[in-house]
Amino acid sequence: MSSLISRTSLFDDFFKDFAPGFFVKPLQGDVLPSPGQIRMDVKESGNAYTIEAEVPGVPKEAIHVTVDGHTITLRAEVKQESSRSGESFLRNERYYGTVSRSLTLPSPINSQQAQAHYEHGVLRLTLPKSSPSSTRELTIQ
Repeated sequence: MSSLISRTSLFDDFFKDFAPGFFVKPLQGDVLPSPGQIRMDVKESGNAYTIEAEVPGVPKEAIHVTVDGHTITLRAEVKQESSRSGESFLRNERYYGTVSRSLTLPSPINSQQAQAHYEHGVLRLTLPKSSPSSTRELTIQ
């Protein structure tokens, strides 16, 4: 007999039977990402930090990065719409919202030399270390 542990909770089955149809997943599209779903890799070299953040499906114009001393804030406006013309929908779910995540680094960042590059759903931040400076929003290239 196998002693594998199930990845589902006992309560998942209970609520599925208790209120069928209440916890229905959308027929079209994904749910709005939570801040924990913005996956980040943070690397430190001698004179800079490099952050790679996954923000798939979001245009670069909808991503905002703010550098304030030790703190980096990443904010993305997530939008999913259906724009198929000529079809009659029985159910069409779409969402709009803002997801953000902040990270405090051990050393202050030189916001004047910080750079952001977005390609294929991955935002790459190059953040040189510095003495404290003013707040600045980065332009994504």
